[in-house]
Amino acid sequence: MLEMKRRFFLAGTAAILAAPSMSFAQAAPTKGGTLKISVDQAASVIHPLLTRVNPEYLVTELLYSNLTRLRVDMSVEPDLAESWSANDALTEWTFKLRTGVTFHDGSAFTAKDVVATFKAILDPATASPGRNNVGPIADIVAVDDATVLFKLSGAYADLPVSVAYTNARIIPAAIATGDLKSLSTKAVGTGPFKLTSYEPDRLIVVERNEKYYDPARPYLDRVEVHVFPDTSAESSALLSGDIDVISTIQPPEFMRVDGNDGITTLRTPSGQFCNINFGCDTAPFNDARVRKAIALTVDREAMVGFVTEGFGTIGNDTPLNPSYQFFSQVKQREANIEEAKKLLAEAGHANGLELTLIASDRPAVRTQLAVAMREMAKEAGITINVQTMPHATYLEQVWKKGSFYVGFYNMQPTPDGIFKLLYTSDAAWNETRWNNKDFDALVAEARGTTDEAKRTELYTKAQEIMNEEVPSIIPSFFDVLAAKRSWVEGFEAHPRASVYRLDYASLTDKAPKRG
Repeated sequence: MLEMKRRFFLAGTAAILAAPSMSFAQAAPTKGGTLKISVDQAASVIHPLLTRVNPEYLVTELLYSNLTRLRVDMSVEPDLAESWSANDALTEWTFKLRTGVTFHDGSAFTAKDVVATFKAILDPATASPGRNNVGPIADIVAVDDATVLFKLSGAYADLPVSVAYTNARIIPAAIATGDLKSLSTKAVGTGPFKLTSYEPDRLIVVERNEKYYDPARPYLDRVEVHVFPDTSAESSALLSGDIDVISTIQPPEFMRVDGNDGITTLRTPSGQFCNINFGCDTAPFNDARVRKAIALTVDREAMVGFVTEGFGTIGNDTPLNPSYQFFSQVKQREANIEEAKKLLAEAGHANGLELTLIASDRPAVRTQLAVAMREMAKEAGITINVQTMPHATYLEQVWKKGSFYVGFYNMQPTPDGIFKLLYTSDAAWNETRWNNKDFDALVAEARGTTDEAKRTELYTKAQEIMNEEVPSIIPSFFDVLAAKRSWVEGFEAHPRASVYRLDYASLTDKAPKRG
């Protein structure tokens, strides 16, 4: 069913895409109440064009809207855009916008705000992660107050999906062209909630936007986002009823709360993964033989058990798995210590290697992966020293700068989305600095091709190149896990992991009454 929906999408059937969401259909959601949801790290950035991690995506999704949004089945539905259509060449997309929508400051939402937002995203000076993930946009034109025309530099079938990107929240034109930095400390969106208080390391509070474009939603009066760096304390708070939802829960805590009275655990397959990034422009990782040798030390079956604790699937050193359309099962890499030693010797490291692998402490599976990698590599004569650091320090000192570290990434809506986020030469987060021109060309051709057979062929070749060159090791994929009190309705674990849809959540009459 998912593949069929995507095929309809790629054909540009706006009428189907504009159908109302049924993902959270409820008989009669109760209005009112305060929902307490927990996250495991600070939401340090609330600028909607600059967010980087899941708690930040959660907060900005509450406060802002996109042109489109993703349902739980990864199909697209309207948000600020009511409908969309493309020309036959898929080089121009027209979006019809909702009318009568206002920002939280009372100003009217129009096509000019969409144009200004996307121009800000595309401006290199903004440094938005969305710059290379919103499609090959050459120009954006406000046809009238309720119509936006996207002119593309080439055919692109995925635009309605790409504008749902986490960094493509719509902001007022006056801010986009004026004091853009002001959004680091305040929120001016059209989203279902308004910002009430912001303590990034402890508590973020939002309250219902009474002028939200859908008068039926949100159902909740208030959402509190509580920061719990201690995951055990976070689970205890759920068990006691002090919080209602754990947005993302790790396997040990998932197993701890599962089966308890009043608790519902949530699990969905996903393309989410941890990887080991190589700085492909830095010795010894600029030699593909070294990268491949390290990859050949990995026992992937064991890694699934150790790192995902059984809540995941085997990876093959590409960021695609069966959750994605156009996934191809290239030959599965298996551990081969003798071949690893041979490649190391050919690369001039017959006596082995000593390396330092850096892992953030959030989420904790990064360190687990690093420790497993250390133990598996020993037999091939590779000594790996694991260095764990606070996540804030990692973001400041290592992310996009280091040459051997553990990354953690959510599933993207499309193969193009994950490739352009991480692995093409112009990727928003080009951490590996792999810069493979053949790979770049395949991805570029695939994004401008509407024929599914051709796209499959191109993406298959791209996956084969990546598997052979190993810019990063991707040993396994994670299921997305969450947990909630049974009095919470309308919340589901989303395979994208960075999408929450709390405007569809509600509380039953069994929920605690909170001031």
